[in-house]
Amino acid sequence: MSIRFETKRLPVEVDRPAPDRSLIRFLPTIDRSEGDLRKGGGMIHCTLRVGMTSKAKVHRTVDEIWYVLCGMGQVYRKQGDQIEITDVYADVSLTIPVGTHFQFRNVGEVSLEILIITMPPWPGDDEAVDVDDYWQVD
Repeated sequence: MSIRFETKRLPVEVDRPAPDRSLIRFLPTIDRSEGDLRKGGGMIHCTLRVGMTSKAKVHRTVDEIWYVLCGMGQVYRKQGDQIEITDVYADVSLTIPVGTHFQFRNVGEVSLEILIITMPPWPGDDEAVDVDDYWQVD
């Protein structure tokens, strides 16, 4: 099987708002599924504007790796009894394993920008399920 090459510049315009209130720009994806949804991955550029807090979510089937490009924020993660709040800023990376409740907020003076790798590729809008917010969402 041959995978096609994909080259893409970061779009100037936001592709769409995410279900958690952040702004998403889609980057390349490799989909090797052919019946196995656990193969391949996708990449997005995520922006959370100054003063914003996302809605808390949990993913049904995808794992994510986040790499903060700029800005300052906090990420809440909960899996079972394990809870962690992590300060994030440029050059910090973290994981969101499938089944982890998570929420993030911008606590800085510029947009919080995150490069996110999703494995497998993002399957669609019903992937992210609402859970109880840790921080209040305005």
